[in-house]
Amino acid sequence: MSLLVVGSVAFDSVDTPFGNVKDALGGSAVYISVAASYFTAPVRLVAVVGGDFPRYHMQFLEDRKVDLDGLQVVREGKTFRWGGRYHYDLNTRDSLYTDLNVFEQFNPIIPNGFKRSSYVCLGNIDPVLQRQVLDRLSKPRLVVGDTMNYWIENRPKELAETLKVMDVLVVNDSEARLLAHEPNLMKAAKRIIAMGPKIVIVKKGEHGALLVTEETIFSAPAYPLENIHDPTGAGDAFAGGFVGWLARTDDLSPDNLKRAVIYGSTLASFCVEKFSVDGLRDLTYLQIQDRYRSFMQISRFDER
Repeated sequence: MSLLVVGSVAFDSVDTPFGNVKDALGGSAVYISVAASYFTAPVRLVAVVGGDFPRYHMQFLEDRKVDLDGLQVVREGKTFRWGGRYHYDLNTRDSLYTDLNVFEQFNPIIPNGFKRSSYVCLGNIDPVLQRQVLDRLSKPRLVVGDTMNYWIENRPKELAETLKVMDVLVVNDSEARLLAHEPNLMKAAKRIIAMGPKIVIVKKGEHGALLVTEETIFSAPAYPLENIHDPTGAGDAFAGGFVGWLARTDDLSPDNLKRAVIYGSTLASFCVEKFSVDGLRDLTYLQIQDRYRSFMQISRFDER
């Protein structure tokens, strides 16, 4: 089934205790699209870049069957840039700079061929823009959305309106607590469901992910990795794997939602093993299936 992704495309400069990169390909729309592309194609991307965005990055996305008809190129502008430094445990990071550049005036333009997309994944852009995107579409089957602390704190009314038209909200644990004003994650997820989304997924980093609906609770482990280089984009890779699997199967049953969470966790685990999108760049479907089965093994036990 068709999948539309709306979000940011960026150059990331990242410093971790295990290495660093400068002006590497990043942005929520990139991570979501690349992860999803292993399950469904084409992935339709809507974003904006400046005239400094190199052709070889576009070629990489096109090779991954990402449709760039919705990528705006502002020739006289510069691409969104972000810099961050991670602490030793990789759970804490300091943002060193955020230069929005052309992304500051981003107005998502949805090509006519994209408007009937069945599945939609909205990166953590302004909730007003998220709602505008949905207003321009023709009744998608499923809308998956993300948000972040900045929008929760600075656009609470706008975010509340947007949550009413989302089917799935994907947030990390601190965002869930902040949005729900509730320290307990289960209670927080239930409160968020009351705001509109039917499904809430709480990402807990190295502690896995939690899927909550009115009828279902599913806790997925994180994959135990020996080598983690860069957590940037892991949450977006999770969202891409999750929605990509759902678009591939067109099955929204509780059991398949659980599978989608594991596939999301699988793509996120590959993402953090290298910097930028390099952990997702040359995967094979067999590698993804092998790690998916490994997820099953590490969480399975004999109930006797």
